[in-house]
Amino acid sequence: MTTPAPKTEAIPLSSGARWRAFWVCVAVAAITILDLTKVNVALPSIGHVLDADSTQLQLIVSGFVLTFGLVLVPAGRLGDQRSRRMLFVVGLSLYTLTSIACALAPTAEILLIARLFQGVAAGIQMPQVLGMAQELFQGAERGRAFGLFGATIGVATAFGPTLGGLLIAIGGETDGWRLIFWMNVPLCLIAIALVLWMLPKTRTRSPRPVQLDPFGLLLFAASVVALMWPFLFTTGAPTDNPARWWLLVAFALFVSAFIAWERRYQSRGKSPLIPLKLFRIGSYRNGTLLQTAYFTAAPAMFLLGTLFLQQGLGLAPVYAGMVSIGFALASAVTSVIGGNMVGRFGRIVVVWGLGAMLACVGGLVAAALYTDPAWTPWVMAAIMVVGGAGGGLVIAPNQTLTLADVPVKQGGVAGSVGQLGQRIGTAVGTAVGLSLFYAAIYRETGAASDIVVYHDAYAYGMIAVGLFLGLAFIVAIVDLTARRKGRDD
Repeated sequence: MTTPAPKTEAIPLSSGARWRAFWVCVAVAAITILDLTKVNVALPSIGHVLDADSTQLQLIVSGFVLTFGLVLVPAGRLGDQRSRRMLFVVGLSLYTLTSIACALAPTAEILLIARLFQGVAAGIQMPQVLGMAQELFQGAERGRAFGLFGATIGVATAFGPTLGGLLIAIGGETDGWRLIFWMNVPLCLIAIALVLWMLPKTRTRSPRPVQLDPFGLLLFAASVVALMWPFLFTTGAPTDNPARWWLLVAFALFVSAFIAWERRYQSRGKSPLIPLKLFRIGSYRNGTLLQTAYFTAAPAMFLLGTLFLQQGLGLAPVYAGMVSIGFALASAVTSVIGGNMVGRFGRIVVVWGLGAMLACVGGLVAAALYTDPAWTPWVMAAIMVVGGAGGGLVIAPNQTLTLADVPVKQGGVAGSVGQLGQRIGTAVGTAVGLSLFYAAIYRETGAASDIVVYHDAYAYGMIAVGLFLGLAFIVAIVDLTARRKGRDD
């Protein structure tokens, strides 16, 4: 039987004030998500200008993801206990400073350090977005809000590569990549002003000090690093060090110690870093697993498509990025529709969306293998519209269902655990997809024509994407069955 939704009330503001505050939060999320995708297309230019080697280039991307993931949960916990608005300002201020440092970086080492701190800033501000949405809305209005949030995130994710390629085209190879970071500065300054002006005060007055469970935080950080590290440093090249996989053994030990400590910490009447009882809520547990599996697949799908179009077909970065525009636009529309539908139809909306995404994956592979290379980008762009329509029915409705039964005052940490799942999923999916892609290239180069090699590499990589989406589909079916059984009982 499903857990009944907790009785909660939205922040006492007028409807207009709540929605204005919500759009400020969504704007902050969009700025953050754009940086997860637009920097990727700038790596060749950064490598040429700063004379960065492949490891440094990988760290510029993976280091941001790692520190982002490390800070999410403690920042979400802190937001639940104290002022979300203050954390927005802190995160955006640090994001502004680190963006300036990235744009002015004279060496690859300084750029890497700035990106690590930029990931910290992202981890501070992102948990507050969903936490604030939880506090601003309830009922059907919350579903609509998550629909609009999902639409914005979908557009930001899919437009990132196109925007990055466009800025490089405008600024040239020498300065174009710097424009990618300069762009953040005015956006963050505007966001800070809007946060101070429009976001309500949510500070919790309490004589008790903030509880962040320092030893639990240390075990949690060690667990995240041990899990993400081997995947973040997987490129598919023969030079990859296989010893990195031993870190997964360390991860198993750290996470076991973390769970044991959190249970003991809570039994002593203290507030744990992650309330493990959240995972007793079936909707939250299933929704978190589903979004982790989905984000293991989706970013890898975009990355593999970009690699195939640029390296296999010779498209310029800006044009390769434009292939995903249809996905962005379609997901924006269906996210809003799905957010409104989920209150009436429930988990079946997510099942429909995942079915469309699986069809998209099959269609993209078929287009790459069997269409004329001159027409392949156009056919893939059309198929991406189908995937976008499905993706919009997954992200926003699943977010609504995942947090529906979570107490509002735990919304920040609950949302941050979900976002951590997304970041871990992205790292794992990208590593698996790239390994299969480049392993095929190293294996077949010289034995077949270049176009055949990239056809096969893309197909092998997309097998992993399909399997992860299949896992998400199975979780959705399990959750749907449990919900229907709960109603019958």
